[in-house]
Amino acid sequence: MVADARWKTIKRWRRMQRARLRARRLSLAQRERAGARAAVCAGIAEFLAARGDGCVGVYWPFKAEIDIRHIANEGIPVALPVVVRRGQPLEFWSWRPDMALRRGVWDIPIPVDRKVVTPTLLLAPLLGFDDAGYRLGYGGGYYDRTLAAMSPRPLAIGLGFDFARLPTIHPQPHDIPMDAIVTESGIRRFSEKSIPARAAPAVATGD
Repeated sequence: MVADARWKTIKRWRRMQRARLRARRLSLAQRERAGARAAVCAGIAEFLAARGDGCVGVYWPFKAEIDIRHIANEGIPVALPVVVRRGQPLEFWSWRPDMALRRGVWDIPIPVDRKVVTPTLLLAPLLGFDDAGYRLGYGGGYYDRTLAAMSPRPLAIGLGFDFARLPTIHPQPHDIPMDAIVTESGIRRFSEKSIPARAAPAVATGD
């Protein structure tokens, strides 16, 4: 009972944080948004170069998330996340900018044609994050379920804004940390998997 009560308190706190962080993101001036996007896109270039022959899981920007769709114009195979069934892992469907789209869950565009692929690099939007690499999303748990189900697991990089940093998101056993998080101030690394081969084998942060 004590654990249940604590979890209810955490869920209530997370809802408040989501609302606060979403409102702040939506209130950003266009100049701030563009500057952060440029810095984040520069930061993920390293990970794009290390993806090998695999594709990149991107996303269709939602509620002022950082827009990374330009990656699809750079000759890199990309895929969009698709909610096939509520409460189940995401599928990633191959996508090109010239492809026909339709509305998926929450009216987010998805490819008309279902061609399932497995990303080797997964770029995930976030509302909040903490210093252990845990990501605060919209509460559906889709990325956590997806990463838990994927084998081999892709390199998972969270993308967001500096103001979204929290002391902790109070992670639960089902939460899966990102390998790295990229914001306008740089790259925070949380696993050796995210460190370039040329770098020393130690975990560093973007602070």
